Amino acid sequence: MTTGPLLEIACDESGSDGENLIGGNTDVFAHAGVRLDPAEAHACLREMRDRIRSPAVEYKANHLLREKHRPVLEWFLGPSGPLPSDARVHLTDKAFFVVRRVADVLLDDRDEAAPLYREGRGALPAARWRAFLESANDLVRTRNRDAGPAPVDAFFRTLDTLHGTALAVRLRHTRPRAEAFRARVLDEPPSVPELDPLLPSLARTIAHFGRDGHPVAVVHDRQNTLTAERVRRLEAILPPPSRLASLTLVESRSDPRVQLADFLAGVARKIASDALNGHADAPLTDLLRPHVDPYSLWADEHSRSLLLSRATESGGSRNP
Repeated sequence: MTTGPLLEIACDESGSDGENLIGGNTDVFAHAGVRLDPAEAHACLREMRDRIRSPAVEYKANHLLREKHRPVLEWFLGPSGPLPSDARVHLTDKAFFVVRRVADVLLDDRDEAAPLYREGRGALPAARWRAFLESANDLVRTRNRDAGPAPVDAFFRTLDTLHGTALAVRLRHTRPRAEAFRARVLDEPPSVPELDPLLPSLARTIAHFGRDGHPVAVVHDRQNTLTAERVRRLEAILPPPSRLASLTLVESRSDPRVQLADFLAGVARKIASDALNGHADAPLTDLLRPHVDPYSLWADEHSRSLLLSRATESGGSRNP
């Protein structure tokens, strides 16, 4: 294992809705990490203020996303901007994340997720696809124990409306597994929710910066979900040789590096969401692409070709 100096990175996310991935406010989750000296980050924020000239006490990504500040956004993402070349953002298409978890639970094969997702998104009427995703989200959520076995009935009722699709054919015989999963949720609720994209996204960010075996210290915007138990879970899913040295939670406004990570996560989430929904902004996707984790959880082929390097595996199969 390679050893070396401690690498300290600052992280933040955008689009968090916990396990409510389909009924939440956003369709994309983005997690960003940057490695900068605090003084350099402070200077970057000062220049951003000089360029935007807003009286706001704390700048957020929405300042950059305003049309009148388009030149500032392009500077921020571009080669002459403040982001270091190894700044990284991991993207999660929430709908694909749900389908991937369903494939894990019902088929024991997450490689099935990408083709099932692509068929559902591409072939089903939008209302039926949405209904399937909502019922699938409820089925695999672990923070809805009071729902008992009801999500199983609702999921298979929805599946019955998808007759003739490979999605329905592949899943229709999995009811015993679905019932067994819900029984486990009732009897032994997991302490770490499997449907929250924060931990796997953070693991990928650490893996990027720690790919040479250097220990990584994370300074992260305060998150109630990053409990000591979940940090232990994070350590367990890190792909070798990456190692977590420490994780410190801070208020974003207290650390300029975390604010820059917040900007990157926020603008990446919006740019990626636009691309996913057929409204790609080509100049912005081109500027964002060098910073996107090639193993982002993303299966839509058209937007993937815009956002991610073409040299990566389809569907982000190397994710934790």
